Amino acid sequence: MSSIIIIFKLIGALALLIYGMKVMSEALQKMAGSQLRHILGAMTTNRFTGMLTGMFITVSVQSSSATTVMTVSFVNAGLLTLAQAISVIMGANIGTTLTAWIMSAGFSLNITDFVWPAFFIGIILIYMRRHRYIGDFLFGVAFMFFSLGALSQTGKEMDLGHNAELTSFFASFDQNSFITIVLFLAIGTILTCIVQSSAALMAITMVLCTSGVLSIYHGIALVMGENIGTTLTANLAALTGNTQARRAAMAHLFFNVFGVLWVLACFYPFVNTVCSTVGINPMTAHINPVRLSFVLAAFHTAFNITNTAILIWFIPQIERFCNWAIKPKKNDEEDEFRLCYIGGDNIMKTPELSVLEAQKEIQSFANRIQRMFGFVRELLGMKKDEAAFAKLFSRIEKYESISDNMEIEIAKYLDNVSNGHLSDNTKAKIRTMLREISEIESIGDSCYNIARAISRKNSGKEDFTEKQYERLHQMLELTDDSLTQMNSLLSGRKDNFDVNRSFNIENEINNYRTQLKNQNINDVNNHEYTYAMGAIYMDIVSECEKLGDYVVNVVEARMGTRQKGA
Repeated sequence: MSSIIIIFKLIGALALLIYGMKVMSEALQKMAGSQLRHILGAMTTNRFTGMLTGMFITVSVQSSSATTVMTVSFVNAGLLTLAQAISVIMGANIGTTLTAWIMSAGFSLNITDFVWPAFFIGIILIYMRRHRYIGDFLFGVAFMFFSLGALSQTGKEMDLGHNAELTSFFASFDQNSFITIVLFLAIGTILTCIVQSSAALMAITMVLCTSGVLSIYHGIALVMGENIGTTLTANLAALTGNTQARRAAMAHLFFNVFGVLWVLACFYPFVNTVCSTVGINPMTAHINPVRLSFVLAAFHTAFNITNTAILIWFIPQIERFCNWAIKPKKNDEEDEFRLCYIGGDNIMKTPELSVLEAQKEIQSFANRIQRMFGFVRELLGMKKDEAAFAKLFSRIEKYESISDNMEIEIAKYLDNVSNGHLSDNTKAKIRTMLREISEIESIGDSCYNIARAISRKNSGKEDFTEKQYERLHQMLELTDDSLTQMNSLLSGRKDNFDVNRSFNIENEINNYRTQLKNQNINDVNNHEYTYAMGAIYMDIVSECEKLGDYVVNVVEARMGTRQKGA
């Protein structure tokens, strides 16, 4: 019965460790999510700046998976080149080594008693809504150190060093055998892929090593396997991405596999050098267990720093290898109507950062709608070629259908993102984006309604007069200007945008609509064209005015303002 309780303590402590790191990472992202996006989005082509950026972000959020998945999504969104992404991933691998040092400190020092004040202060800050993210962070840190203390204590209770069966089992593996080292490396890789947490495997490795059951050589082999297994996260995130995103994930895998290969080539000399820096001899029968956790952390750091120091000079070659290994999907570039930046149910593990992907998709949505409006303007100019008219009208119909689907898909994505733990600022952004996609879809409906009105005109025997065509083209030109302003806002920073320009164009459209409405009544009364032609003519004018309203709604949503008198 006592054995079962100890096993549950071990499993529970590991679960608490994973949860604590998750809470801590999410709290840090809530506090600095937008700043991290701006830092990564402003990356330069300098490989050293990229490496430092990746290291800084990973240390800030205490999650290399968050950094690598975010990097893959930025490549997918076209905000980072593959070469930039590779340097960021290298830095992320160095930044994640801090976690191993924190864990080794948790195993070496009895800090369990100090977590209780952190829990107390954390709950106070959580209920003080203004500082609740700091409270979440303290709770995450407290959970993490509490779980590390529980793991250390459980390891002592299990008394693994005096378990004859377990000791003899691990002793049956010759630590001087290269085949055994490769076997433990494979075990570490497989377990990390299954558990999806290199931190949990690192904790188990430290428990086994500090208990005296596992030799330091075998423990380091497990750590090497964990480095390969953790790359699965970025590769899973890239499955639904574009070609460049899959190549960035491949670069992450290449980095760790290459590092493991060169370490295997000089395994014993390299490990012995690391051990000597910590002040132990791995061949000694009795080693201070406290030192062993520091050896694992030191190896993890030395491995990633040395690997980065070697590979950072070969980023162009790694980029060429990834381009060769990952070929573009068929129609990857030509498929005009696929979602570019989001896909499927593969939501990033960091919802605070996934908002950027949705923003890029909305920008693409708006650009596509303006392209649709361009087709409508072209349709109005077609008078004789019925086949070309039918083909273009069919294309507009297809765009309208795509517009409906895009609204649904983006809304689903935002709904999935909103299920995560988000800051109030991010929740507000999601509400804004939901309003934006609804208004942009309405713009698509207006474009289609204008095209249908033009089609009705073409199916009859009558045609617009030259003056009607001239006025319609002028109205369409004003409407296109409003769409251009909207896309300029969606693709840039709102603090550089002159919102009054959009409002002025909308006022011009409204005034021109009123002028044309009055003119139409006079022209019909003067028999310049029939009432039927006047009705179709005014349908087009009215849809342009509605379209302008939808554009202003998008602008107001993005800017967080309302037009005076609206």
